[in-house]
Amino acid sequence: MEHRGFLRVVLAFAALLASLALVIHRQSDAYRELRALASARTERALLESDRSRLTARIQLLESRTRVAELTAAWWNMRVPASGEEFVILLRPADLQPDTRRGQRSVARASLLPIHRLERE
Repeated sequence: MEHRGFLRVVLAFAALLASLALVIHRQSDAYRELRALASARTERALLESDRSRLTARIQLLESRTRVAELTAAWWNMRVPASGEEFVILLRPADLQPDTRRGQRSVARASLLPIHRLERE
């Protein structure tokens, strides 16, 4: 009889140790996952800052001021004055749809300045 009581105590103690070991293992996994999550959040914040920096750079490079400066420097072009008018002439052949893959071709345009005639 005494042997049965001792065996029950030993089995209960072993079950308690097994359950504690399982809890420790689960908590270790949780802490490991929390560290990985913190690392992923840090990496995400860095990527978002890079993205915003690159977006700002793209906006700067695509700005009208920058494009006007580059076209003036490279091709000797200028922004038209407010008094100048331009007419865009499209050739009818350029307006035909492209038969390949249902795409439309980009119309080529000619910019012709119209100078106002001043009456003398």
